Parts: sequence; structure tokens; C-alpha cells
Amino acid sequence: MVSSDGDIETPLLVENTTRIVLLLEYDGSRYHGFQLQKKLPTIQGEIEKALKKLTGDSIRVVTASRTDTGVHARGQIVSFRTRSSLAKRAFVSGLNYYLPDDIAARAAYRTGESFRVRSQAISREYKYYILNSPTRSPLWDGYSHLVRGELDIKAMNLAAKSLVGEHDLASFASNLGVELKSTRRRIYKSEVNREGEMVIFNIIAGSFLPHQVRNTVGALIRVGSGRMTVNEFRSIMEARKIGLAGPAAPARGLFLVKVTYKKKLEEYDIENL
Repeated sequence: MVSSDGDIETPLLVENTTRIVLLLEYDGSRYHGFQLQKKLPTIQGEIEKALKKLTGDSIRVVTASRTDTGVHARGQIVSFRTRSSLAKRAFVSGLNYYLPDDIAARAAYRTGESFRVRSQAISREYKYYILNSPTRSPLWDGYSHLVRGELDIKAMNLAAKSLVGEHDLASFASNLGVELKSTRRRIYKSEVNREGEMVIFNIIAGSFLPHQVRNTVGALIRVGSGRMTVNEFRSIMEARKIGLAGPAAPARGLFLVKVTYKKKLEEYDIENL
């Protein structure tokens, strides 16, 4: 039983199927992104292999946000249809039995047919972690980008806030050979804060362009280190030229934190109605 990997699933010719929505957490270090790729390890590939072992069916999952190679997640959302009558808690424990240690199902919900994890998402929230320290950290090495020189957080935050609102953000997108319908995006939150040695860039948007967050962080680090002014950062945004903000910061510091819907996921659960 296989549905499409788009947001609108192919109608199944199987009766008594239900839609399960999962909350996932994963360390993306050894994966080539979320989406399936031939002969390469991906998050989607591991989930679908685990579902096959758990249910006996070949199931295609749909994701709310396709994270790139090396990107981590604390709040990824995926959905799939299944004939299995397993309880929600059994999906969580069963998948965690079959999944590798760097991927975990945190919660499961049984939703109605009208719920779509991708198209009905209001926003996605990402955080990027910059370790601003004179020395490396073995504990943070795979989950942050080390910048040894002093960073001007005030200037970085001023530049980051320039992104709030609806803008053409072509300059912060990478040219991956994919034709984009539009490079306009609405940013709800964009700010930089320091917590001890950790500098955190937090951004919330309806959706993102390819490598948008990492290209933004790369430019913000240049602002913080004095290699670019805030006005130059704004000029890059206004230029609307693909890839102008690069080079991108490394993937290891980026986390998908949360996907937001009109209601809490618990409220879409038909077993709670």
C-alpha cells in the first residue's frame, strides 16, 4: 500500500485505512536529508523500513518539512495511511524498536481524512546554534557551528529583524537546479540571542527557500564579525539575486524545532473527539 510523497495522498483501494500522524526527533548527521534518495540513507527511508517491519505494508510517508542533508529535528511531523489497527502508543513503541538510535517517534495521533501535515501547516520554526567560543566543544561539535572570534549580537539581531514581514528572499536561496514558483516568503520571527557561549538564531516562517536559513546565518555571522554592515545585509536582501547571501553555514547547527497548525495536534486526533 503506497501513497504519493506529495501532500495530497493517492486514494487507496483498501478499505478500513486510517491516517496516523507522528511527531519525530532525529539527529540528521549521517543522513542525506529527509526525502528518499536512491542508495543513500535518508530519514524517510528509515521510517518507511521501520513501518514495513511493524505493519507488514509498504507505506509512503508525507512530511511537513523536508530537512536537508545533516539537518536535525526536534519537532518534525509526518503522516501516513495504514490498515494496521495498532494503538497509537504501539506505533510509537514499535517504530522506536525498529528505528535506528538517531531517529525516534515521540508521539502518534490518529487524524481524520481532511488533515494534511504539509499544506495545513501555518508555520515552521528553525533554530541555528553558533558556538561562539575560543575552543571547540566535543559535546556540541555535531550540533553547532564553531565561531572563535567575537560576535556583535546587537548588529546580528538588527540585521535579522530586517527579514520580518513578506519579502522577496531570492538572495538567501541556493541554486539547486529547481525552478521556484516564487521567492517571496513571509517571516513571522527572526532574531539572534546569546545564551552564554551559544548564539542562537531563531526564525519562524510559513515556508522556506532551499538553504534559506543556512545562507541567512552565513551572512549574519559576517555581520557579527564586522565583515559586513547591517546596511550591506539589507542590500543583499533587496538585490533579490539567487545565492547572493552565501556561502551557507554548515548544516550541523540547524534544527527544525516546531511545525505549527491552527490547533494542537491532539485536537485533530479523532480518538479524542
